[in-house]
Amino acid sequence: QLQLVESGGGLVQPGGSLRLSCAASGFTLDNYVIGWFRQAPGKEREGVSCISSGGSTNYADSVKGRFTISRDNAKNTVYLQMNSLKPEDTAVYYCAAARLFFKSLSPTQYPYWGQGTQVTVSS
Repeated sequence: QLQLVESGGGLVQPGGSLRLSCAASGFTLDNYVIGWFRQAPGKEREGVSCISSGGSTNYADSVKGRFTISRDNAKNTVYLQMNSLKPEDTAVYYCAAARLFFKSLSPTQYPYWGQGTQVTVSS
């Protein structure tokens, strides 16, 4: 059974850092595009970053220069390093997987989702 499990969320002060992990089981991540998405209360789910099977990446403009996505195929895990966090980064963060021939930050392109991890940026 294909499963994605996020971890690493928590409460952090503005300017702080967190690293989120997305661990896969039941399938091999290196054949999939993996995306990170977030959803704040009352807002639509939005794409944050994605990484192809070859390692190329895309980022939303709001996180460029602050967030870095990476993958460790040996551990079947994708990471999202988040630096210089802002209160507006507060949301539930989800990872998702799709067998695509292109990168996408559109949630509708991804059929497989984790359960999410809460990130709260507050002083």
